[in-house]
Amino acid sequence: MKTIQGPGLFLAQFIGPQAPFDSLDGLAAWAAGLGFKSLQIPTTSATIFDLKRASHSQEYCDEVRALLAGHGLTISELSTHLQGQLVAVHPAYDPAFDGFAPVQVRGNSQARQAWATEQLLMAAQASQRLGLAAHVTFSGALAWPYFYPWPPHNALLLEEAFGQLAQRWRPILDAFDDVGVDLCYELHPGEDLHDGVTFERFLRQVGNHPRCHILYDPSHLHLQQMDYLGFIDVYHPRIRAFHVKDAEYRPNARSGVYGGYQPWLERPGRFRSLGDGQIDFPAIFSKLAQYDFPGWATLEWECCLKSPEAGAREGAEFIARHIIPVAERAFDDFAAVGGERKQVRQMLGMGEQP
Repeated sequence: MKTIQGPGLFLAQFIGPQAPFDSLDGLAAWAAGLGFKSLQIPTTSATIFDLKRASHSQEYCDEVRALLAGHGLTISELSTHLQGQLVAVHPAYDPAFDGFAPVQVRGNSQARQAWATEQLLMAAQASQRLGLAAHVTFSGALAWPYFYPWPPHNALLLEEAFGQLAQRWRPILDAFDDVGVDLCYELHPGEDLHDGVTFERFLRQVGNHPRCHILYDPSHLHLQQMDYLGFIDVYHPRIRAFHVKDAEYRPNARSGVYGGYQPWLERPGRFRSLGDGQIDFPAIFSKLAQYDFPGWATLEWECCLKSPEAGAREGAEFIARHIIPVAERAFDDFAAVGGERKQVRQMLGMGEQP
């Protein structure tokens, strides 16, 4: 068995205009001071991490690694969540998602998609130069407006949507395969890949691609009222990244899993800081240890109540407390008896049979 690595921190929610949150060096010093051991780095801000430069320059990647090592940190994964979102956008969302793209491609869906694809290809190269094993992203969505269909289920529409999604991602998956890095999709409402069934459908469409994997985040499964523990039993061979994020769902008479268009504070289902929600993390860490999860336990802080600084400080301690240093031997090895075939046959009452 393997001991899960961690605690790690996803930086996306902490980058800001004021020190120490305005530079990678400042963020690294702050995170290390809280007890984090790795950073999951978003790639949309060149002032924090220059993706284009990293894809071409081994010297730059070595400098980034050395900077983090100076704080006792490493990189767990790079993130292209926002760029991955733009690989596939339904036209209804064009104006909203244009803000994720540079000015020169806004208002042009084809140019925006090409830019996003180039970003993912650069992320593959950068991940290799940094010596990373996995990368995290979103799938984007073409079918999401029809997730609860009325008029009723349209099989041809979904066939076309997932076929197109696979067509767009297959070259990217191949690029990650070329550099030996797993591409992990965060299963998330708003994305076409948001649960096990949609992931399976996409996986079939890309020919069970060896680099097509899952970023496991139990909060998104819990808020969909899924069995997030059974999910690990089913999909553990494809889980290669892990966001440690808490959530709560408290049924009420006025609203359900869709939230009623309310702000997070007023929804029945809400993201919470670690330890403040309902997620059974002891069971999650136990299952991931049981299945030899090879990656990092990475805090993604999102909470409608607690401050990010408090969430990060408490989160580092929470993850460290839940990581299971796995045993190197069975607890009852001391009582084991011999395993010679002759002795075993005697124990079974088989005598000297051949």
